[in-house]
Order: sequence, then C-alpha cells, then structure tokens
Amino acid sequence: MKNICFCFQMHAPFRMKRYRFFDIGADHYYYEDMQSEDQVQYLASTSYLPLCQTLQEMIRLSHGKFHCAFAISGEMLEMFEQFVPEMIDSLKALADTKCVEFVTMPYAYSLASQYDANEFAAQVKQHADKINELFGQKSTTLCNTELLFDDELAFKAQKLGFKTCMTEGSKHLLSWKSPNYVYSAAAAPKMKLLLRNAQVSDSLAFLFSDSSWPGYPMDAEKFTQQIIDLPKEEDLVNIWLGAETFGIRQQAATGIFEFLKAIPYFALEKEIGFLTPSEAGKKAAVDSLAVPFANTWCGEAKDLAPFVGNDLQQEALNKLYAVAERVHLCQDKNLKRDWLHLQVADNFLYMNHINAGNTHYESAYDAFINYMNILSDFLQRVEEQYPTTIENEELNGLLKTINNQNQEIEELQEEIKKLRARKTKA
Repeated sequence: MKNICFCFQMHAPFRMKRYRFFDIGADHYYYEDMQSEDQVQYLASTSYLPLCQTLQEMIRLSHGKFHCAFAISGEMLEMFEQFVPEMIDSLKALADTKCVEFVTMPYAYSLASQYDANEFAAQVKQHADKINELFGQKSTTLCNTELLFDDELAFKAQKLGFKTCMTEGSKHLLSWKSPNYVYSAAAAPKMKLLLRNAQVSDSLAFLFSDSSWPGYPMDAEKFTQQIIDLPKEEDLVNIWLGAETFGIRQQAATGIFEFLKAIPYFALEKEIGFLTPSEAGKKAAVDSLAVPFANTWCGEAKDLAPFVGNDLQQEALNKLYAVAERVHLCQDKNLKRDWLHLQVADNFLYMNHINAGNTHYESAYDAFINYMNILSDFLQRVEEQYPTTIENEELNGLLKTINNQNQEIEELQEEIKKLRARKTKA
C-alpha cells in the first residue's frame, strides 16, 4: 500500500529593528514589534488559518483517515501567542483530532547543531516542551532547521531519544536511489530517515499555477495518479511544504485549497493512505544512507551555503557562538530571549549576496552591519555578567555544576511523576 506523508512548515522570525552604532550600550531592545505583528497576521489570515480549516475538513470528510504533520518553530509559536492567539486555538483543534503530529525542531530555527551541541540539545528540549505544553504531544520525529541533516546529527538525535529524522531527498545524497522509501542513518542504524520528495513537493509549491508547466492544470485526481504510477515497491511519498504555499505563494484564487481538500477523496479511493512522520518511521528501512556533509532543502546545491557561504555570515556566526558557554550560565530572561532571537537562521540568510534586494535590507552588507551592531550590544551585556577574564576552566566547572543540578531536577521530577501515577492507581 502506498502512503503520503504531508508536513507543513510554519516559521517567521521576529523582525529586527534598524539599530545604529550609537545605539550600542544605550538601547537593549532590538525588535520592530509592529512589523512582526503585521507579518504574522498577514501569514495567518491569508494562509495559515485557511489551511488549518481545510485540514480540519479533510480529516472530517475522510473519517480520520487523513493524517499530516506540522513543523512550527518556537519563534512562530511565540508570535502566534502574542499576536494571533486564534492560530493556537486552530492548531489545538487539529491536535485534538489525533490525526496531526507536531514534530520537534530547534526552538529558534537556528544552526546550533553545527556550532554548539549543548545549545542544540537545549533548543530541541525547549521546543519539545513547548509542543507538549500547547498540544499535549511528544513527537519522536526531529526536523532540523532547513531540513539540515548529516551523520553527526543522526548520532545527536538518537542520543536525544528521537527515532525518526527528516531531510531532503537530494540527488547528491541519493544518487540513483529513490526518496520514496524509509532509510536508516548509516551513522546511527536505529535512526529512520524520511526523505522529502523534492519533485512532487516543489511542483505544488512553485508550479501549481504556472500555465507553462507541463503538468498544468494540476487537480487532485491527476496528483493521485502520479503517486499510483510510481513503481509498486516505492510506497512512501514525503511531501514537505512551507505552509505559505497555500494562500500566498499559490493564491486562493488558483484553487489550491480546493485541490488540497479533494486529495483524500481520490487517494483513499485508490487505497493510498496517509501517515504522520512518526507513523512512517515505524516502517522497515530498505537501506542505509551515509550523509557525511550537511544536506538541506536550500538552493540548487542543497547545502548550507545560503547561510554560511560568505565571510560576513561566518564572522557573525563565529562571534555569536563564541559566547555560548557564558550565555548558558546567565539567568537573565531578557538576555536568554535575545540569545534565541539572534540565532534565527534568517538573520544569516539576509547576509547572502544572492538575496540582495529580496529582503527588507538594502544589501547583504547592510544586513550584516545591522546585525553586528545588535550583537555588539548583546556581547557587552554578556560581558557584564560573565567577563572574558573568567578562565574557560572556571566556566566549564560552573557549567558542569549547573548541568548536574539540572539532571538531578529532571530525575526528581520523573520520580514525582511516578509517585503521582502510583497514587492515582491506588
């Protein structure tokens, strides 16, 4: 039986304000709240809310047979809570159907997995806790920022308790192999890999309304048929889309919502099922994949070049993560909040010369200068709490003590849960 695994990503960063050199040391608030609010309200009203309503209908009309997943960054969830609380209500309603999985990702949509293992683990836990708090779920699937994955991440994810990871089914990774299977990670054989089918996903994201596309016009019946026409043994098609595909990239007038809504009817008629990533990860792996280099869904090369490919980006990232250990020791909530916002991958994408003119910055250099001014102020605040005169050995000792304390707290919390469970049974 063939299955489709839909996953919809929602992410947008808090907008950084214009921050001048003379603001350093004088202004510790870095955000343009009105622009952030306008951005998320536009996304919600034009795309996200109609998408959630459509998915509710798909689940209802299929009698719970349609399953899908969301990957929503912590940044996005915070903006929903702050500016569009009805989005949280809509997502909770989907969670209540038991047909929707909320997968785990780095809270700040960061590149921490490449720069600081402790920070990465902390963000993954923070996101998992947030998902559990809002939607009552504990996902066993990890989706790193931009579908970033490599052999080292497989080991890290397995250590954190995940069973499934998602990444791009790129040509350089697969060679002659098909993305339409479940694989295992060569570096961590128990870790299942789900590979995004780029051809099918991108045809919906970018070509759906393009009259010059050979597949135009696409309807649910034709879409279902192309899944059926795949070789019999290819039994899993992973479709990963930015949620803004629906309503923004492909406007409502194109019929994109009606198209999506009709898919379960034609698919189920042809005995094509729907799985969440965790459900798909229970399937047996057909082979293992080695991923020695960073694999993402970005650009032509499917690597990290759009975020780390030039000197500006590397300078900003290195300066940021150089203070990670000191930030981990800080208890200042505002400092911790800013630390997360500064890590958002979008900040470094703006410094990509290829993106010049496609962002709210005048140039990549303009984005770099603004970010570095903010970072300079942030570094001063970190320095005030944990000066660079403190030796690394002393820092490591403090961190070890804190980590031990956190571990003890977690163990005690688990013990409390067990005692409460016993009391309830009694």
